[in-house]
Amino acid sequence: MEDVGRLAGVSQVTVSRALRDPSKVSPDALRRIRDAVATTGYVPNAVAGALASNRSRLVTALVPSITNVVYSSLVKSFIEGMRAEGYHILLSETGFDPDDEEALIAAHLSRRPDAMLLIGIHHTAQARRQLLGAGIPVVEVWDITDTPIDMCVGFSHADAGRSVADFAAEGGYLAAATLTAADERARRRARAFAERFEARTGRPVTAVTLPGPASLAEGRRSFASLCDDHGFAAGVVFCSSDLLAHGALIEAETRGIAVPETVAVIGFGDQDFAAHTAPALTTVSVDRTALGRKAASALLARLAGTPREEAVMNLGFNIVRRGSA
Repeated sequence: MEDVGRLAGVSQVTVSRALRDPSKVSPDALRRIRDAVATTGYVPNAVAGALASNRSRLVTALVPSITNVVYSSLVKSFIEGMRAEGYHILLSETGFDPDDEEALIAAHLSRRPDAMLLIGIHHTAQARRQLLGAGIPVVEVWDITDTPIDMCVGFSHADAGRSVADFAAEGGYLAAATLTAADERARRRARAFAERFEARTGRPVTAVTLPGPASLAEGRRSFASLCDDHGFAAGVVFCSSDLLAHGALIEAETRGIAVPETVAVIGFGDQDFAAHTAPALTTVSVDRTALGRKAASALLARLAGTPREEAVMNLGFNIVRRGSA
């Protein structure tokens, strides 16, 4: 700031005032200061500014996967909402590991963010203590709970699983299976589906659980295991993601299994390709863009000090019926 002031012919105090609130400096001085900033390449110290103002204009977001479109589209709309109000976003990937998430929460809090977004509601006890102790607005997204850290925006995964089971039972399917990735939310949907389907039909559900995340290849492999290792020959298969379901459709076609005449396939997520598979994929749709926007508006309201929206915001889901079931 000393160099900028020397070039602009003003005091260091005037430079500081111009950077904090340009309206408090004359247009001529502001022009000279901005020219000097451009000449020197000066970047204001945001950390020092945060210490002085108790605001960093930084919001952090932790997501399980930056490549999964389910999360990336949600985060994109969240970022757009926050940036429109002058906030910057620091993003990290947790990889579905609660301990890694705990370490990243600590690292992010050390940057003095104004608020934080988390995917999911299940965190370590230490992570919850850190967040509660930080005293900043926190929004948990993609799930709901009666005991959020601060606010949560999402839907009930158990209700989604039960609704798919009702859909399958009412469709006349007498046998069912689940293909589930290594994700607590996906497993909760699968458990709820199995409990409801068995209660309605009296038939137990065959479960295949993946050791890792969903992929097209894992969809093919797990569907092959369902047929070869579990003897599943006919019925409905509920997959924890559209990727797995797409892989199942490919494997079924390779094996000459008619979909939906012999085996019906239901996905989750309603990704862009779901309407264009052969046959088109029946799936559970969640408005990810709306979730991101709602999360942003909830945090912005808290940051502005306006009365808080309800702590639990359930945006729901719907089943999109297409040709695969």
